Amino acid sequence: MGAGTEISLYLIRNLGAFLLLLVVVRGVLHASRVNFYNPLSQLVVRLTNPLLAPLRRVLPATGRVDWAAWILAVVIQIAILVAIALVAGERWALPDPLALLLWGVVGVLGLLINFYFFTLIAMIVVSWIAPGSRHPAIELIWQISEPVMAPFRALLPNMGGIDFSPILVFIALNVAQIALRHLAMSVGLPTGLVFGL
Repeated sequence: MGAGTEISLYLIRNLGAFLLLLVVVRGVLHASRVNFYNPLSQLVVRLTNPLLAPLRRVLPATGRVDWAAWILAVVIQIAILVAIALVAGERWALPDPLALLLWGVVGVLGLLINFYFFTLIAMIVVSWIAPGSRHPAIELIWQISEPVMAPFRALLPNMGGIDFSPILVFIALNVAQIALRHLAMSVGLPTGLVFGL
């Protein structure tokens, strides 16, 4: 592999991953109903609006699902896979459009699982070192993780102020990641091409 190809693949993977992460975060912000006046939320909105505004005319959000963000995320994931295939040459052949769509959905789900995994780790660390902080990033972490934690917290009895729900959430995320990895193998997704798997 030449230097030009390696540089191109590096840029496609990293710039694509950054753009994909921004769009996924935008979908999560909508689903979590975070405070959109938070400066970090405003940054994500400003960065993603040029891509999402035209799509919203056709795909409006319904309830907690921002259809434009999730469909754009799948399209970006597919574009990254196609760009890698075209730049890398014939190392692997592109599948039919339906399989490519499945690859895109699996890739976005993998990234979403990893995003929640690291958000929950950040929430746990912050609860130890800065439990009462009002920093915008910390507030955003709490607002994103609370909708995921609440159903698991409801399953557990009161433990006297100790919250064991993150353990259940981590177990659920790991089970989902294992299932998704096997799904990726069953649809023929080449390993190492999708973020989060």
